[in-house]
This record gives sequence, structure tokens and C-alpha cells, in this order.
Amino acid sequence: MSDQPRVEIYTKTNCPYCDKAKDLFDSKGIEYDVYNVTGDDELFEEMVERADGRKTAPEVFIDDELIGGWDDTSALEETGELDEKLGIADDVGNDGHGGGDGDGDGDGDDGGEDTIEHRPLIIAGTGIAGLTAAIYAGRSNNDPLVIEGDEPGGQLTLTTDVANYPGFPDGISGPELVNNMKEQAKQFGADLKNGIIDTVEADQRPFRVELTNGDVYTADAVIAASGASARTLGVPGEDELMGYGLSTCATCDGAFFRGEDMLVVGGGDAAMEEATFLTKFADTVYIAHRREEFRAEDYWIDRVHEKVEEGEIEIMKNTELVEVHGSQEAGVDHVTLVENDQGHPTDRLDDPETNEFEFDVGAVFLAIGHTPNTEYLEGTGVTMDDEGYLRTQGGDGGGQTETDVPGIFGAGDVVDYHYQQAVTAAGMGSKAALDVDEYLDDLERAEATSETEAAAADD
Repeated sequence: MSDQPRVEIYTKTNCPYCDKAKDLFDSKGIEYDVYNVTGDDELFEEMVERADGRKTAPEVFIDDELIGGWDDTSALEETGELDEKLGIADDVGNDGHGGGDGDGDGDGDDGGEDTIEHRPLIIAGTGIAGLTAAIYAGRSNNDPLVIEGDEPGGQLTLTTDVANYPGFPDGISGPELVNNMKEQAKQFGADLKNGIIDTVEADQRPFRVELTNGDVYTADAVIAASGASARTLGVPGEDELMGYGLSTCATCDGAFFRGEDMLVVGGGDAAMEEATFLTKFADTVYIAHRREEFRAEDYWIDRVHEKVEEGEIEIMKNTELVEVHGSQEAGVDHVTLVENDQGHPTDRLDDPETNEFEFDVGAVFLAIGHTPNTEYLEGTGVTMDDEGYLRTQGGDGGGQTETDVPGIFGAGDVVDYHYQQAVTAAGMGSKAALDVDEYLDDLERAEATSETEAAAADD
């Protein structure tokens, strides 16, 4: 590997996105140097200087060129540019011209379609739903190929302490639980591939599945378990300051703003958990929620109120963030908030009772929900609601995870906009794999019947 570019990754302890970056380069067989900045002020200042003032981790460099954080690195992976920078881009497996016809024999006899491989089942996503589906599908000898997506491991990798997953009375970290499930899936025959699905063509059988880097696969069945991505507000200052004091991951970036006042925006479990976590580093953590009542479960509300009594957290109800102020050089300086006792103050900006005010904080963390990652299924005929969540059959009996397109199934946060728990995602993942097994069996019987009838006709 002596002729490969030099890859350097600045990381911190308990940084799930850092682990994702390392996993990505590991999957490519690329060596890299790791610099952990936790507790090392000199190394931290070096990272900030080289990263043009960014105070988040990871920060990736290739031959001294700043690639950026996980989002930047993942974006280059999507387009295939990362492989080009690493000097490993080739015509096989990166641009879709590797040969093969989708029947698994690699002979390319399908009239021009260059397909890397055919699989009975492709699973989109390696969160709890996708990995559970992979475990069950592997045990059923359905040879699943699992495409990791742009957030390998899903949202659980951003959780420091999973205390309510059955079987772990002392709790378990999100990354550890995910990594254990990955190993379990591999033991049962699942293959995991780093990549992002761009399109699924459902007007042909088998399905044609193309990744963003151009790789093409075919599959008899697809399980959409691609999860959801953190939402942002779209307020002024957000784009400019994301990564410079504004973040969607407290566990990733909270330690970089030690001693600052910090603002968490949101009112659900994630916001409560992030606010509680940030008390380790902040002078004071403020929670801004646009309603009077929190949506979080009682466990998290109780923990937050304990921190309130201890003077570590202050709650700002019926309050919304409308602008983030600062610079990339100096980070977040302050924010603009609006409040109204009726709630949802941005809907009441003309109300004389709505108060707009400036508020000094050194870091802002957004925890305002997620958007389902289902864009790749547009045009397939799969029904979605207005926010992009998949509609599945539900009900009693088998086939609960079926969509309107035979052979495409949904599980986890792409379907569930209500519960959004690791254990419910796991349950749906197992259901999807069982539904796929029945679907593939029916498909095999139908093909066998068709061949028998064709042979009888020939006789």
C-alpha cells in the first residue's frame, strides 16, 4: 500500500461519525493515521487550524487536502470521487461497467446491461431494522446483500446509552449494539457493502438496483430499511455555521464546546437525551421547545427535570429558533429566538404577544426529528405519505411489511413515524425478512410451475 495517498482522520472519543469514517476506509482496505483530539488541546488546535476553523469530528485529509467531516466524505463516496482521490477507482465495481448480466454468472449476456451481481434479496440500510432483517434472511438462506447507506448503523450509532433494549440490564452503547448485530448478520451469511442506493427500477423483474457510484445489482426482493436523517430548520445562519458551533449530533461535538452555554432545539426523546448528555460539558444547557408540553417519554422528562433542579438545564417552552449568528472563524456567537405563550411562535410572528429576543450561546444542537430516506423508491409505485414514509399492508397475518409493489418491503423508521424505537425497528426487520422468505418461496414455486407447463407443452 506504499503508493496509496496518505489518509489522516482526526477523531474524538465516543464519536459515532468518526467510527463511520474509519469503517468506510477499512471497507476499502485503505490504511490511515488516526489522531484522537480528546483531552489533547494541542492536537485539537492543530485540527481546527487544518480544517479551516471547524471544531467537529471527524476531519479527513487525503495527501494534506481537507476532505471534511463525515457528510463531506460520504458525499464523495456517493459520486465515486473518493475512490478517485484514493487511487482505487477502476472499471469494475465503481462505475457499473464490471460485467455480468444479473443472473449471477458474470457473463454479461443480457443485451448490454452491465450488472455486478444478482441476489435474491437486497436490504437497504444497516440500522436495527436492516440488520435484524439480514440476520433472519441469512438464517433462511436467502443470501442477503445489505447496502449500508449514507449513515451506516443508523440513528442508534448516535446514542451513547441504550438502556431500554431488552436483554441488556446494564444498558449498551448504540455503536456496540449495532456492531454486534453486524457480526451476527455476517455469521449467518449476509454480505455488507458500503454504498448508497440511488434508484430501484420496479418495472422489470428482477429489480434493477443502482448505487450512487454506478454499481448495478439485480434482486428478486428489496427490503427498504434505510431509516431517517436528522432534520434541520432552514433558518438564516444554519448552512454557514453547520460544523462551526451548530450540529445535529451532541455526542459527536459536545465536548468541543466545553464551558459554553449550549442550546438544544427540540422536545422529543432525542432532545432530552442530548441535553442531558451536554451537561457534562456545558456551563448551562438551554432547551427551546415550540410547545408547552414535551413529546418525550416520562423517563427522559424526569431526567431533564432532575438536571433543572441541579441548575444544569433551563427550559424555554413555547420558544423557537429563527436565526443563528456567528462566523466560521469564531463559531456561534448568539441566536435569535421568538416566544409566545400560545406555542408555535413562528406561526404567530404578527401577534403583538410574540416576543423576539437575542440569546447568547456558544453552541447549538438541533434535535427536531427526522426525514425518511425513501427518495430512491420514487417512481417505483410504492405509496408514501406526504412526508415520505412508506405505506405497508399492516394488519393481521403475514405480509404486514409488503408495499403496494410486490417484492418491495418496508421496515423501521422508513415506515414507523410514531414509535421509532430500536426494539420496534427490530420487530419490523424480522417481519420483513419472514415476509420476503414467503414471497421468494412463492416466486420459486411459480417459476417451477411455469417451467413444468412449458415442458409439457413442448411434449
